[in-house]
Amino acid sequence: MDDQTKYEGVDPDEDQTANEIENVEIELLLEGLNRLYGFDFRNYVRSSIRRRILNRVRMDNLPSITALLEKVLHDRAAAGKLFEDFSINVTEMFRDPDFFFTFRKMVVPLLRALPEIRIWHAGCSTGEEVYSMAILIQEEGLADKTQIFATDMNERILDKARTSAFPLTRMQGYTRNYLLAGGTQEFSAYYTTDNEYAYFHPELRENIMFFQHNLVTDRSFHEFHVIVCRNVLIYFNPTLQAKVHRLFDESLHQTGILALGSKESLIYIDNADGYEPIDSGRKIFCKKQK
Repeated sequence: MDDQTKYEGVDPDEDQTANEIENVEIELLLEGLNRLYGFDFRNYVRSSIRRRILNRVRMDNLPSITALLEKVLHDRAAAGKLFEDFSINVTEMFRDPDFFFTFRKMVVPLLRALPEIRIWHAGCSTGEEVYSMAILIQEEGLADKTQIFATDMNERILDKARTSAFPLTRMQGYTRNYLLAGGTQEFSAYYTTDNEYAYFHPELRENIMFFQHNLVTDRSFHEFHVIVCRNVLIYFNPTLQAKVHRLFDESLHQTGILALGSKESLIYIDNADGYEPIDSGRKIFCKKQK
């Protein structure tokens, strides 16, 4: 087949125009969501946002992204569905057990000397990692002086986190993670069960405050000794990552600890040299005292 036959009927200019139109549609949609509802997704990684937008177009059987824009501008419930699509809720208890093992061995000793401990779990999703931290803190004897602030932009997801109930089918995997993370008790001692769910004990919940906070638009609300934000920044473009890092820097105590996800780093932070690694492989950093 020669080149002329191979590309017969294909107009590169039309293809380029279609891509340009799609890009404009996406920009208008994101701008509309920001102006009308105050949720700013304009600096999320575009490939991820595009995939979720197109999936919503297909699910709602719409002819175009422009049709989706018209729908969400006039229907708050439709906008809510799209916000849910944008919300990333992939998590599990003691996710990446090596991280929690290292936190127990290298960070907890630093926290013992503090008269009080404030930990911020930013982008906490349904709360599995928050309850994991609460268990770790309790086992290390620090619960009486620790407050955990758990935030997410998605209020519905936070409502699920507040229940402290997780599918019973996941407990075997969570138990394995717990043991690999250095757990010192029987994991089943922390919850009761019925035929469907595991319910974690209310005493774990006593040290946790769940509330809505948007990393993109909201300001710092406290000074923290530890900020945990794992596998959230990977969905932000470099501009937004830099903005969120500034928020974290403002929120951290002068010798505070910053914990990121395995694929995240300080590369986009303005004062990266103001941090030193506690464990660079586990992405745990300590703010240098000025």
